Amino acid sequence: MTLREKIALFAVLPLVLALCAIALTVRHHAISLSQQQREVIKPAYLAMKDAELKNYVEFAMRTIAHLHESGRTDAEAREEARAILEKMDDGRDNYLFLYSLDGTLLAHPKQIESVGENMWNFQDPAGKFLIQDLIRVARSGGGFEDYVWPKYSTGSLDPKPKRAYVVEVPGWGWMLGTGVYLDDIDDALSEIDSRVSRNIEDTMLWIAGIAFLAMVVIFLGLLRNIRERTVLDDRLSEANSNLMALTQRLIDARAEEETRIKYLHGGIQSMLTAIKVNIEAALRALPQTPQLIKESASFRSAAKQLGGVLGDLRKIMKGTSIIDPNLSLSDQLNELTLAMSTVATPIEFAAVGEIKYLPLEVNEALFMSAKTALENIIKHAGASRASVLLEGTTSCVKMEIRDNGKGFDVELVYNNPNSSIGLRSMKDDLKVVGGKLAVTSSPSDGTRLVATVPYP
Repeated sequence: MTLREKIALFAVLPLVLALCAIALTVRHHAISLSQQQREVIKPAYLAMKDAELKNYVEFAMRTIAHLHESGRTDAEAREEARAILEKMDDGRDNYLFLYSLDGTLLAHPKQIESVGENMWNFQDPAGKFLIQDLIRVARSGGGFEDYVWPKYSTGSLDPKPKRAYVVEVPGWGWMLGTGVYLDDIDDALSEIDSRVSRNIEDTMLWIAGIAFLAMVVIFLGLLRNIRERTVLDDRLSEANSNLMALTQRLIDARAEEETRIKYLHGGIQSMLTAIKVNIEAALRALPQTPQLIKESASFRSAAKQLGGVLGDLRKIMKGTSIIDPNLSLSDQLNELTLAMSTVATPIEFAAVGEIKYLPLEVNEALFMSAKTALENIIKHAGASRASVLLEGTTSCVKMEIRDNGKGFDVELVYNNPNSSIGLRSMKDDLKVVGGKLAVTSSPSDGTRLVATVPYP
């Protein structure tokens, strides 16, 4: 191997490897930040949409309260109320719909020709008996329902994902509701993904261009005749200096990329903070009457949820992990139970069996599931004791959480989106890492949750 070949090998190869490593690192962090951003933004958007829907329906109920709460049940009063509700239409996609509890369409500004028809057996494109499901939710106390429906503002009959909030109008045998289309959430997230992808592509092009220029500089240097060792040493020293400068430029480019991505988070954070502040200010401005306090409960809940979302967003921006990566899962859970244990509800922790190495994302999923479960026990179970058992087997790791509280109807909770947020969150977190969650509960035995995650 000639001297030139040796120089080419030992000068160019490390440069190429370093550039590849930096490029992969930049790409990995950008994609990871994008995914974390989606996980924070989507729940926040959904929470805002739910608050808007509930507020709109409650406003509609107050609009006809002078008729409904007067005790009148005659046809004239109902027709006047129906006419008021039918006019609450912005001309695009925000409108109210009204059905009798037997499925007859009473008011729908986008389907005037169908008013008076019985829609009980109507099925959406997925085969779902939509009107029956909406009436069932309304009669069970009101709530949210997801389905697909044409988006009239686009002029197309293609169904789009939609979320509705419905309530029963007591005494009149009516179901009143409104809905919001969810495709704008997907569009916003897609736009964010597109911007991140463009930023990644720009960064990769910068890295490729710098790499090309660096190799051109090195090869041009090698074309000159090397006659003396001192000259060669000087040129190698210069090449090393250039390499260090190029590496620093790549690090700076990476820092700039992370700054651009954090700017997206900053914009979202400012928006969410402004919404939270506006909600809290509006709540403080309301007269503190029992009726208004009851009616504003949904706004207080939305403000609290936004506070949690902002906290998670701050963690992402600071680059902190949910748990300490230097501690084992067993130590993390032990600290968690000690911190959450109370005089009224002491929490015991135990670990048995050999727990093999688990990736950080698995440890975080199990830790967050335990934290959510223990918070629910302390707030809702009325338990006098609780326990967390971490068990390592030959094929998987299991985490069992028990309490001797009042228990609950598992099926009923899962079917009620307003009371199963914690369980759904735990199931989703475990599903991402290949795990699953089993829940059993009864008034006599309390509640038992078992999270299972196979070893990778």
